[in-house]
Amino acid sequence: MTKLTLLSRLAILLVVFVFSETVSPAKETVFYISTQGNDAWSGKLPAPNAQKSDGPFASLERAREAIREIKQSGKLPKGGVTVFLREGIYFRDQSFQLTEADSGSETSPIVYKNYPKEKAQLVGGRKITGFKPVEDTAVLSRIEEAARTHILQTDLKAQGITDYGQIRPRGFGRPIQPAALELFFQNQPMTLARWPNGDWTKIAAVPPGKDGGKFTYAGDRPLRWSKAEEIWLHGYWTWDWAESYEKVSSIDTERHEIATAPPHGVYGYTAGKRYYALNLLEELDEPGEWFLDRKTGVLYFRPPASLDSGEVFVSLLEKPLLSMKNVTSVTFAGLTFAFTRGNAVEIEGGEHNYIDGCLLQNIGDAAVQIRGGRDNGVRNCEIAQCGEGGIILQGGDRMTLTPGDNFADNNHIHHFSRWARTYRPAVMVEGVGNRVTHNLMHDSPHMAIGLGGNEHRIEFNEVHTVCMETADCGAFYMGRDWTQRGNQVRYNFFHHLGHGDVNAIYLDDWSSGTTVFGNVCYRAGRGILLGGGRDNTIDNNIFVECKPSVHVDARGLGWAKNYFDGSDTTLTDRMKAVHADRPPYSQRYPELVTLYADEPAVPKGNVIRHNISLGGQWLDLLDKLTDKIVKIENNLVNEDPHFVDPEQSDFRLKEDSPAFKLGFQKIPFEQIGLRKTNSAQAK
Repeated sequence: MTKLTLLSRLAILLVVFVFSETVSPAKETVFYISTQGNDAWSGKLPAPNAQKSDGPFASLERAREAIREIKQSGKLPKGGVTVFLREGIYFRDQSFQLTEADSGSETSPIVYKNYPKEKAQLVGGRKITGFKPVEDTAVLSRIEEAARTHILQTDLKAQGITDYGQIRPRGFGRPIQPAALELFFQNQPMTLARWPNGDWTKIAAVPPGKDGGKFTYAGDRPLRWSKAEEIWLHGYWTWDWAESYEKVSSIDTERHEIATAPPHGVYGYTAGKRYYALNLLEELDEPGEWFLDRKTGVLYFRPPASLDSGEVFVSLLEKPLLSMKNVTSVTFAGLTFAFTRGNAVEIEGGEHNYIDGCLLQNIGDAAVQIRGGRDNGVRNCEIAQCGEGGIILQGGDRMTLTPGDNFADNNHIHHFSRWARTYRPAVMVEGVGNRVTHNLMHDSPHMAIGLGGNEHRIEFNEVHTVCMETADCGAFYMGRDWTQRGNQVRYNFFHHLGHGDVNAIYLDDWSSGTTVFGNVCYRAGRGILLGGGRDNTIDNNIFVECKPSVHVDARGLGWAKNYFDGSDTTLTDRMKAVHADRPPYSQRYPELVTLYADEPAVPKGNVIRHNISLGGQWLDLLDKLTDKIVKIENNLVNEDPHFVDPEQSDFRLKEDSPAFKLGFQKIPFEQIGLRKTNSAQAK
């Protein structure tokens, strides 16, 4: 080998080495946070060193500051920044706030996540202890004798807890407000002492009139409540889709009359409707019930199991645990958010921000609220026991029909709407061009998915055991706006919904321009209710044991004609609000331009085709509708469609299904519901 050849080869190796160093991805900068940490340390070590001179940070705020220091000294590294939270509970008495200054970028993202295989919890409350038997005879005399020896008490004031929040009017048609202090044991919300236990009583009569703020009751139970100072009632006061919490102003035990403080029951009070009373020491009789004396700060609790079997928390924080405003490319992954009074997470504006693989549970209001921005989302999370629904997903511009591209994907959302019981769904999607995909949603009193706006995609979700406490409701619901068009409800599986007046897909009050394709509705009450709307396509769906599979009415010609005679202008007002007669609406949805010149109360333009209906009932056409107004074609009705295994809810079609000859297309069942994923969460 010549000297020149050797030098040439060395030069080539040097070039290759330099080039490889240049193009290889840079590692991210890493910081650590620990409950054993110190904000005076570097945050570069996962645990304190032997000399206790360096180690992880103690707070999220210090990690945020360290990232800002990196940005101020130059640019973020190509790999971004990762902040690991070590095992432990991080008690929050204020929101962790991120602003535009805390942004990453698509090539340099910022990630806050749990340390591998460790559980890091952001908690908006406090752990409480010091329980002991009740000895105060004045207190015991107010409690049923059989329960007295089971009640324990603890002094919150002695533990530094003096902010108990307020029980507020909440429910249908009322704003979301922070919950009052709540009690949690064994990771479950406990029940504020109530009567009747787990059931309802009913309004006896409404002497002053339906909207008078008073009603009478049967029996003598309120005689027990003479010393109670803040009694609340929760009821479905007139309709089984509208409930609210009302404060009692007085009880006349001679006349058996209850008066409530304004604003009174939503839609007034109606005889025979259901309610229960709560926040009553006198009714602390069932395991799992509790009561707080707000004057003394003493909390009374009848635990459902030994207190040695779990921890007891109370919720305190009314602000969100995490607030992100105009932030870019920041992810929170693998963390637990719990025991708080308000929303767990709020994201406003910004883009590419994700809540990924987190557990959000025991929340006073919603788990996550996203307002605006682009490509912000919640994915791979479990959400449970939220007081006011799961995810509120808002994004896009309805005036310009610009999509938001925000999303809720692959989340398990269950046991939600435990305070406000109606219209607080697992996912409420609003705006334009957002998506709700691959979620599993179950166990709630009312709906699972609510929609407002345009061109959203509701796809590949599984929904069951919702609408369990209400009537005239839908697992999926939208309504009363001609202009909310271009939405797709595809490839969802709705099954085992509530009893009675329940719908899987509820296109209420003139919902229009929606495509309902490839869904499966099994034992779901009505499969689809189409309430007077236009230009909807109901295609390629499977209905099994639904009554009926499809309902279509022309309500604007009958009981709802007030929307067309000028006495109720809701529909026309909403048309004017988005300038439906001008671009982009007039171009995107030209049917709107001529709608009011073409018998608007008649549900024209609807198509029902290529559907399968087995068992139950096929079709209700009300208000003298016929197939000349509603196009109905090529449906397979009460003929064996050759399901693979209907006994096991396997509604795939065998290759010889007669539905294929009518134009039915295969439904990708394997894609419906939760996907297995390599989530950011380290289990």
